[in-house]
Amino acid sequence: MMDVQFVVDLGIETRSITKDGEVRCVMNVSDKLNAYGGGHGGAVFALADQAFALASNMGKEKQVAMVASINYIKPGTGVLEAVARRTSETKKTSLYEVKVFDDGKLVAVFQGTGYKIGEKRPTASR
Repeated sequence: MMDVQFVVDLGIETRSITKDGEVRCVMNVSDKLNAYGGGHGGAVFALADQAFALASNMGKEKQVAMVASINYIKPGTGVLEAVARRTSETKKTSLYEVKVFDDGKLVAVFQGTGYKIGEKRPTASR
């Protein structure tokens, strides 16, 4: 998931993945600006979506996005960091919140609902 060409092309990097399910991804948006000089909304969304994708696929079942939305708080212009955390989970779905920061300042809040597609991940054999 980290080597998907779109993610590579955007320069999104995974900074950390913790055992408790928190994922941090970063991207420099200084070359992905909108007409007003802020980070392009599509780029900010893609960064948050990547963090959501990684976080929602840490479990035993593969997940795909069922619903995703974002609220833009203020423009970001430098290296943005997306922090994804699971907020809820059922047998078939999960809910994640991703906060996007620019130098510690909140620039966007993304919410994604994952749908478990029923495919199990292979387990490592010994």
